[in-house]
Amino acid sequence: MNPMEKHVTVVAALRIGFGVLGLAAAVFVFCLLTAIGVVADDEDATVVLSLVATGVAGLLTLISLPGLIGGIGLLSRKGWARILVLIVSVIDLLNVPIGTAVGAYSIWVLVEENTVRLFRGQPPREPAAPAPPAAPTEPPTYD
Repeated sequence: MNPMEKHVTVVAALRIGFGVLGLAAAVFVFCLLTAIGVVADDEDATVVLSLVATGVAGLLTLISLPGLIGGIGLLSRKGWARILVLIVSVIDLLNVPIGTAVGAYSIWVLVEENTVRLFRGQPPREPAAPAPPAAPTEPPTYD
């Protein structure tokens, strides 16, 4: 197995994990805000909190889905998934501190030459053989 394949799999797992976490957060926020509106025993508060819950949950879903879909595509080594995860990774650079680390790692993995070759169906480039040791040279003489 190409060493970069392991990194691509790690990036895919991170994307899927954070995507599922974001969707779980969306469901939690929606349920929490809706429940608060119901407990408030005020019809207007219930309506307003339901709208807010829908908006926040929708935003969290919208943010989480591209990474989740991209992670699933990376596991299948789809070229479109590589581009989608690269875009999400650039956006993640603004999400300090965890998003920045995951985004930087993802970008490094997905633009590395052997990863690009992997997605193109080409064999990985082998490292160059080390150069033979240089012959000893005579030190310069100064008259």
